[in-house]
Amino acid sequence: MENRTPTGDRGRGFTIIELMIVMTIVGILVSMAIPIYQKSVIRARESVLRQNLFTLRNVIDEYTYDKTKAPQSLDDLVREGYLRQVPVDPMTGNSDWETIMEDAVTSVNQTEPGIYEVRSRSDKKSLDGTYYKDW
Repeated sequence: MENRTPTGDRGRGFTIIELMIVMTIVGILVSMAIPIYQKSVIRARESVLRQNLFTLRNVIDEYTYDKTKAPQSLDDLVREGYLRQVPVDPMTGNSDWETIMEDAVTSVNQTEPGIYEVRSRSDKKSLDGTYYKDW
């Protein structure tokens, strides 16, 4: 004799409708979680960018103070031991930063003006609406 419930079903497993409902609910939950995850990744990259810019600007100032001239390139900072390596821009994925040279008239060493500012080369906007290249 078969083991049946009062409705005539065997009572084991799920119907296709139940599986479809569960899959729909899982799909809705995943579609809600993806944008949150993506924003958290962007926030983390922005945090790394802020830290890298702060570090680079600090090291440029230290180099300029110590050597009484600004560095000619970011590689000078590595060569002189101020950095182990030029940090990667998390927005572009490489270490090719935009460097802004000081004006010869206002430079510490007027015969050899160097870098006084570093910025990201990314043309994307941040979560707060500003461009990364303007940070």
